[in-house]
Amino acid sequence: MLFTGFGIRAWAQTEPVYRIGSVNVKFVGTAIVDEQVVRANMQIREGAELDDATLDSDIRSLYRTGLFEFIEIKRETRGTTVNLVVELTPKYRVLAVRFDGNKKVRTGRLEKETKTRPNMSLDERQVKEDAQKIREYYQKAGYHQASVSYTIDRNRETSFGTVIFKVREGEKVRIAQVRFTGNDNVKAKRLRKQMETRRWWMWSWITGSGRLKDDEFEDDLEKLRDYYRELGYLDVEIAPDQVNFEYPKPNRLVLTIAIKEGRRYRVGDVTFTGNKLHPTALLKRVIRRRPGTIFAPSKLDKDIERLEDFYGRDGYLETRVRLIRKPNVATGNIDIQYEVTESERFNVESIIIEGNTKTKSTVIIRELALGPGDVFDSVRMKISKLKLENTRFFEDVNVSPQETNIPGRRNMRIAVREARTGNLSFGAGFSSLERATVFAELSQGNFDLFNRRSFFQGDGQKFRLKLSLGSLSSEVSLNFEEPWFLERQLALGFQLFRTTSEYNSAYYTEVDTGGEVYMRKRLFGLFEGRISYSYTIISIDNLSPNASPILRSLAGDNGVSRVGFQLLRDTRDKIINTTRGNRLEFNTGVAGGPLGGDHDFYSFELRGAQFFPLFEAQTQVLSLIARGGVIENYGNSSDVPYYNKFYLGGPTTLRGYEYRRVSPRDEFGEVIGGKSYAFFSAEYSLDIVSPVRFAIFYDAGFVNADAYDFSPTNFTDNFGFGIRLFVAGSPLSLDFGIPLTSRDKRAKEGNQFNFSFGTRY
Repeated sequence: MLFTGFGIRAWAQTEPVYRIGSVNVKFVGTAIVDEQVVRANMQIREGAELDDATLDSDIRSLYRTGLFEFIEIKRETRGTTVNLVVELTPKYRVLAVRFDGNKKVRTGRLEKETKTRPNMSLDERQVKEDAQKIREYYQKAGYHQASVSYTIDRNRETSFGTVIFKVREGEKVRIAQVRFTGNDNVKAKRLRKQMETRRWWMWSWITGSGRLKDDEFEDDLEKLRDYYRELGYLDVEIAPDQVNFEYPKPNRLVLTIAIKEGRRYRVGDVTFTGNKLHPTALLKRVIRRRPGTIFAPSKLDKDIERLEDFYGRDGYLETRVRLIRKPNVATGNIDIQYEVTESERFNVESIIIEGNTKTKSTVIIRELALGPGDVFDSVRMKISKLKLENTRFFEDVNVSPQETNIPGRRNMRIAVREARTGNLSFGAGFSSLERATVFAELSQGNFDLFNRRSFFQGDGQKFRLKLSLGSLSSEVSLNFEEPWFLERQLALGFQLFRTTSEYNSAYYTEVDTGGEVYMRKRLFGLFEGRISYSYTIISIDNLSPNASPILRSLAGDNGVSRVGFQLLRDTRDKIINTTRGNRLEFNTGVAGGPLGGDHDFYSFELRGAQFFPLFEAQTQVLSLIARGGVIENYGNSSDVPYYNKFYLGGPTTLRGYEYRRVSPRDEFGEVIGGKSYAFFSAEYSLDIVSPVRFAIFYDAGFVNADAYDFSPTNFTDNFGFGIRLFVAGSPLSLDFGIPLTSRDKRAKEGNQFNFSFGTRY
């Protein structure tokens, strides 16, 4: 190095640049892979600069092909030229796949369970997985004693191997009984309800139950342990090696599960530490687990959540509660100490919204139960999350507090992921009432009437356009609703429609053309009110010469101007396949008089439905439906028009009778409807294999000619059975109704088979 007065200069020798000379491919063993395949998966080329990173990348690329057991690149250096030799040990390839010992299951069926195929690379891990898949298939088919092993016959000269799956099938076994021993304090019936493993029964050939499946049975044993712990038996032991398998017959299995319950623990003394904001006496009133109650872990976790929510509703968001268990040797109970770490109080600084690519922020904000400046109530934060989820505008909603630089302030962060709210559907259907039908429907649940740039999405409005054409009916309808009219929680909507039906009567065609405008609002609690005005022109066309005078009297166009009110309360858990809850609906309306139109009448109708879950097994549900109504003319109107009166019969009411055949008749025997009616239905249903359900039902009701006449003189009933399933995403009911009692012999036209889309309530 040379030193100067002001600096230092150094000379370093430049490293030589190495270049690739030749690239040779060498196979170790039999070459069953083409050399061109190897070169196609490599980037190194003759004459290129040598780069270790490129060599490593090429090795990884060759391994990813799955064709080689071992890969090594050797170097031979001559000056600045490096010759490369790529040595590859190819994997064996599959020559054939054979099955030995499968007498009761065809080879072709077992091949569907495996992924190993002839001429593929031989991967022993995949072969092992295939053997396990074959065994799982046998288990599901009822061969619990089946075992599957494999051997691989390798030929080193050809580098091919033959895979042989050796199957020992055993007998096809059904579970005859599931027993328990040692369950001195818990009934066996309650334990069986916790398990998926059940005895064989009449529907097992559809549901797949009644067979022993190892993975499912292991999960069942853990469910039993959890169930016992929730009953306070914290020391319970249910060991898999203590399960007894008995075969009273070669194809029958009796499972006996041994249980050591141990001691049942209860809650001892309950104390609190660290609580300065609230006295201990108040916190003890918040929790549900009191001294002497059963020590149930999940319920104690709920108490921790209740305590944190109790603090959180006053803005103490970061308060945390820890449960400390202290076994009490003297009493044998478990004392509980809640260790409370209190936080400062927070208020909402601002609302931060993320992820709403099409939904307007105002649509999200109006659903929130919290706003800037409010005490940051964690309970109301959870309610806000539920309200946003119930809009169904989003696939995922996350609401959480976000730190700020301001003491005592937190932002409320709302992160959403947009869901698909629009739907275009079309297809064809068939029902016992309308026969063949083709339809098309366009709907948007998050509509924006004035935002064409976002394809009319984002303002939370509802839009629906439906077209249908059938052999006995047709429909065109347009629906629109603004759920927050004038930025208030008040829905305003309208409907325009035109329907044509020929199934109401064999003597005429009814065409309804009109519209409706309505307002809907939550009134109090779970009750919702709806007020509406509608005007409908009802045309009675194509009148048969054989029609009775009453039918002929309303031929042509008839205007009905009506104001209606509805009060609704709905607590059902699901709209389709409901398992619990109820729905109550009261409807009243007035037509004519100062409203105009051709008919003057008023009506009252009450509808109710209650759903009871009976048993968890097969989701067994009992549904009860009751309806009743009155319609009466007033003023100068001589009578209520027959198309506004009440009728029973058909797929949604009395299923053992034809549509609208249960009704008063005129002197010519034609049904003309009644002014009073009552209806009751009881249905018991259970899953065959979800979502297919089996149902048994009983329907009863009557229709009387006079208003306010609820005499059961014209009592009519039926019973039957049916199937519930889904077709193209819509619920379909297939029912066979058998008539029982009917004073009108003309309505009793034999057993009826009904199939229809939609739900009953």
